[in-house]
Amino acid sequence: MMHDLLIRNARVIDGTGGESNYCDVLINGDQISAVLPTGELSKSEAREFLEADGLVLAPGFIDVHTHDDALLLQDVQLGNPHPKLSQGVTTVITGNCGVSLAPLQSHEVPPPLDILGADAFRFASFEDYLRELAAHQPACNVASLIGHTTLRIKHLADISLEATVQQCEAMMRDVQAALDAGAYGLSTGVYYPPARAASMQEMIAVARPLKASQALLTMHLRNEAEGIDDALREAFAVGKAVGCPLVISHHKLLGRSNHGRSMQTLKLIEEAARSMSICMDCYPYDASSTMLQPERVASSSDVLITWSRAQPQTAGLSLMKLAVDRGVDPVELAKQLLPAGAVYFAMDEKDVSRILAHPLTVVGSDGLAHDECPHPRLWGSFPRVLGRYSREQGLFSLETAIHKMTGLSASRYGLNRATRLQHPRGQIAVGFNADLVLFDPATVIDCATYDAPTTPSAGIERVYVNGRLAALRGQTLNGKAGRVLRHS
Repeated sequence: MMHDLLIRNARVIDGTGGESNYCDVLINGDQISAVLPTGELSKSEAREFLEADGLVLAPGFIDVHTHDDALLLQDVQLGNPHPKLSQGVTTVITGNCGVSLAPLQSHEVPPPLDILGADAFRFASFEDYLRELAAHQPACNVASLIGHTTLRIKHLADISLEATVQQCEAMMRDVQAALDAGAYGLSTGVYYPPARAASMQEMIAVARPLKASQALLTMHLRNEAEGIDDALREAFAVGKAVGCPLVISHHKLLGRSNHGRSMQTLKLIEEAARSMSICMDCYPYDASSTMLQPERVASSSDVLITWSRAQPQTAGLSLMKLAVDRGVDPVELAKQLLPAGAVYFAMDEKDVSRILAHPLTVVGSDGLAHDECPHPRLWGSFPRVLGRYSREQGLFSLETAIHKMTGLSASRYGLNRATRLQHPRGQIAVGFNADLVLFDPATVIDCATYDAPTTPSAGIERVYVNGRLAALRGQTLNGKAGRVLRHS
């Protein structure tokens, strides 16, 4: 049988966390058809041959925490870097933090929904969104969550109130319809004003449909600062009451007074994991990014303005320095800039490392593609884990780093199961999907910075999406190789 591609003499790190081996990998169509020790396969067995020369071949990286709902509906410029493909990401999870593009039709949405673009909310149903996404053919594979906050905007006339029984039932029907369409779960974001009034009982009621199919519940905690212990306990209680797998979104500690508390919060998560399915995602930076909130300014050492509708010219500037230049209080200046987005320097690097290294942690970028001056995590998260945290700091082995970005993510999000329509993902093994990244372990590193946040990473040589070469040394060759993944 003639295969499509033979990759020879690659250092294969298969995504399981096990040791690497030098192998030859055969690809036929969108599937891995053979993985054998180097030298056991010949060039004549494939139409195309690639000599890897000992570079690392890994499963395509899975970005479990994105806000790419609208980005993947946009056309990709061939020859230019893509924020996901350029760093080896082949699959993304959208709809996080309670914010999904569907089901909502509105020309005016409150923050934080506007992180997806104010004019993007035009889908009456989740099925409509997935259908258009499939017709557009995205650059990478997409698995989607439905957002609780989006549902509140749709069904509540007054979002400052807790939902009534009838409103909860209406939201629950939309969740069930989304699951029927192929959504991978529900996300919540009670941290943000549009969902802050939602009680634990409301979240449980809306999430009820998740149990039958063991779909995910991902939760942006109500508090990530002084009140984080209670916020974690609330998340555990919701997850247990619903009876579905729980993901703690972008676990972190905000504010100088909370630095070091990750030792305590991780113990709480470990205790909860003894009686329920739970994991957390983390991005590899000590600064966060979201809507500009004046009440968060005082707890940050600096605040970088990523966009401002009131004063667009301030994008990319330091709020603190701008306040000094203008002779105004930083909190008052923040109010003048609204609506706006910001990067907050309010985390401790030791907490970031401790959380990132934890066995229950998977990697997600939480990048905001529509910010004028985005956080560099949008372009650099995955090579940063490989280069900074694994190679330079030795926080964990390269095998462990890749496991956290592939096999572990796939198993936690249900992407490693074969269905009638799709192969399993997250591992280099016979029968698995041919989502692959070839990179140089000696040079791979993030290059995006806060001053130049859209700079592509280095060391990512080739990225294959569904067996097709999608990116070569950062340049996009195929912007339509991805697929819409539907939860079974």
